[in-house]
Amino acid sequence: MTAPPAITAMWAWDNPVPRGVDARGTGYAPAAPEALSVFCVERCMTRVHLAAPWAADEGPVGEWFTAATAALADAGLRAGPLGGDPGWLADPGLAVTWAAAAVRAARGRADHVQLDVEPWATPAWGTDRAGVTERWLELLTRVRASLPAGVALGVDAPWWLASTPGARGTLLDDLLTRVDRVAVVAFRDRAGGPDGIVAIAEPAVQAVARAGLPCEVGVETDTPAVAGGPQYTFGDDDAGTLARETALVAAAFAAVPRFEGVTVQHHRAWRRLLGLDPA
Repeated sequence: MTAPPAITAMWAWDNPVPRGVDARGTGYAPAAPEALSVFCVERCMTRVHLAAPWAADEGPVGEWFTAATAALADAGLRAGPLGGDPGWLADPGLAVTWAAAAVRAARGRADHVQLDVEPWATPAWGTDRAGVTERWLELLTRVRASLPAGVALGVDAPWWLASTPGARGTLLDDLLTRVDRVAVVAFRDRAGGPDGIVAIAEPAVQAVARAGLPCEVGVETDTPAVAGGPQYTFGDDDAGTLARETALVAAAFAAVPRFEGVTVQHHRAWRRLLGLDPA
C-alpha cells in the first residue's frame, strides 16, 4: 500500500497579475489559476491557503482570486483566503472587512479563511504583550463570528505558543477557543533531534488534538535570508531532503487525531526548490 503524501497543503502568497495592471499584483505567472491547480493536483495536495488582497472582490487581482479559488475547488482541493496585516490589531473591524470581501470573491468555493497576523512580530509585543494579545484574540473572535456557515477560521500559530503562559494555561489554549483549525508553524530543516520539527511541534500538535481541531504542521522553503537562518528552512537544501524530512514528520504525527499533514511555506519558494523556476 502506498503511503499518503506527507505534504498536503501550502501557503500561496503570489498572483500572476502585473503590478502595472493592479498595484496588488505580484506578476508571478505560475500562480495563474490553471497552472496553480495542476501543480497542486500533481503533488496530491488537499488544501491551499490562497493570498487574498484587500478588496478581493474588486479589480484584476480580485478576478484572479475568484478564478483561482474556483480552479482549485474544481480540482478537488479545499481553498481558503489567506491574509494578515499587523494594522488589523489596532482595528479588528478591518480584518472583518477583509474577510467578508474575500469570502464574497470566493463565491461559495472557500471552505476556510486563514489568518496570519503575527502579533509577535510587532513592536508592541515587546512593550505591551498582554494588550496586543488581547487585541489579537478579539480579532480572531470577531472574524470567526462574521464568517458564513461552512467557512472555518484557521490560524497560523508558532509552535512556542504551547509554552507561552495564557489565561487558560497557555496562549495556544486561549487561541484554540476562538478558531476552527490550526497550522502549527515549526520552521526547522530537519524532522528529528531535540530542536527538530517533531520535537518542537509536538506540544502544540497534541494541544490542538485535545481541543478536537484539525491541525497542520508548517515548514519553510524560502531562502535562509528570508527565514532568518539556514536552520529554519529547506530553502538551501534540495527537494529530496524536504520530501524525506516531511515524511518523517507525517509519520511521527500519523496517529494524532485530526492531524492533516505538512503545509509548505510557500508556493513560489517550493517551486524554486523543485527546480521548476530559475534559482
